[in-house]
Amino acid sequence: MQHLVLAPIVLPLVTGAILLMLERRHDVRVLRSGAWIGLALLLAAAVALVARADGGGIEAYLLGDWPSRLGIALMLDRLSALMVLTTTLLAIPALLYACAGWDRRALHFHALFQIQLAGLNGAFLTGDIFNLFVFFEVMLIASYGLLLSGARGERIAAGMHYVVFNIAASTLFLIALGLLYGMLGSLNMAELAVRVAAVAPEDVALVRVTLGLLLVVFCAKAALLPMYLWLPETYARAPAAVAALFVIMTKVGLYALLRTGSLWFGDMAGPFEGFARGPLLVLGMATMLLGSLGVVGALRLRIAAAYLVLMSAGTLFVAFALAQPGTIAAGLYYLPQSCFAAAALFLVAHIVQRQRGRAGDRVLPTGLALPLQTGLLFMVTALALVGLPPLSGFIGKFLMLAAVPAGDIGWVYFSVLASSLLALVGLSRSGSRLFWRTVEDQRDTDSVDGQPRVTRMEFAATALLLALVVAMSVFPAPVLRYTTATAEQLLAPADYVREVRATTPQVRAP
Repeated sequence: MQHLVLAPIVLPLVTGAILLMLERRHDVRVLRSGAWIGLALLLAAAVALVARADGGGIEAYLLGDWPSRLGIALMLDRLSALMVLTTTLLAIPALLYACAGWDRRALHFHALFQIQLAGLNGAFLTGDIFNLFVFFEVMLIASYGLLLSGARGERIAAGMHYVVFNIAASTLFLIALGLLYGMLGSLNMAELAVRVAAVAPEDVALVRVTLGLLLVVFCAKAALLPMYLWLPETYARAPAAVAALFVIMTKVGLYALLRTGSLWFGDMAGPFEGFARGPLLVLGMATMLLGSLGVVGALRLRIAAAYLVLMSAGTLFVAFALAQPGTIAAGLYYLPQSCFAAAALFLVAHIVQRQRGRAGDRVLPTGLALPLQTGLLFMVTALALVGLPPLSGFIGKFLMLAAVPAGDIGWVYFSVLASSLLALVGLSRSGSRLFWRTVEDQRDTDSVDGQPRVTRMEFAATALLLALVVAMSVFPAPVLRYTTATAEQLLAPADYVREVRATTPQVRAP
């Protein structure tokens, strides 16, 4: 069982390689069967890792132990296990929706889907900042293929913006890594925690600039204001199943901020304690408000869903930047439910587009009455994303506000409540125009001729995402117990550092 931590990376990589070899000789049914087998094994591994991490232990798995005394470590703790499980649970309905027929039109879809899962899981499990870059790139390269496969017109333009932006961010990432290694002699995150705290006074300014560059990269990946411009059009133009999986990608940047922040800028960080928390808090609140304004102004339901992803990222920036056990625990509870709900809205938007013919998902009334089940899916999704009771979005935001320190109450309360109100106004407007208002004469929007019918599998995939949201609402106690323990573990990084340094061969600082 000591090798179990490898499974979330190796399983999708092997599955993707096998599917790539099979796709020229076998039809899509064989590829789907292989993809589901791989995903079932991945789910079993993710559940086992959560159960293992829930004991409170921190495990370091050394991938390399060469004579040069360099080691590349994977790390398992409560946070990494939670993120792997969230990714896997999100992938199941995304794959189910794609298997309703879209996967036939996308070249190498199943192989790329598995490779992206490997990149995501590797980013959550690595204990080395350079390998975080490597897994970022694995994830991004697969996402380029998923986004641009079968693309034309506006999706190609949005995809090119996405590719160029991420290449620029990756270049900045490499520059920061080179500077960091040159100054501190290691890229292991736990070892860097020790060396950052012991930086000589004359080197503090240069190290601060280097760490600031890394934070800029992580903020860019998480779409923090003002580096969010790539997200709305990219997510809105992506195929529905792909957009549903893409929801977790902004959380990779947030995870990197939370992980490195707890190790490098926590109580044991010396001159870097609390580094950049103030600016991140302010930008997180601004991102929340910007996202909610985008929902109000959205002319298409998919654009609204993309801005809701942005709003949820801002909420998590605020929760993590406050750096309190209660806010981090509430943020970690809010994170998976926001992923499931936002992914569900992308699928609902695609269902609405199919059912309305040429009108698509544009927020305008037509002569068509949409089915009741579509309206119910939209209503539950909207309640979860806005944060209204009794769903888990309300629980996460309520607990976060309850844990805000006294000195930050005013601005944090205003930003959270104002953004939620604006999102409610925007989604209410969209829902009333899409589901309640009809007009007599809409010749250019009332035809569904030639549109394939929405299948039961597509409804089932959307309902599965919402079932996860409802389950977190009905049974919040075990999830909150886990996230509270995770927050406490993050805010006491000495055990993490001790475990890594005891396992990983040390490299002397220059």
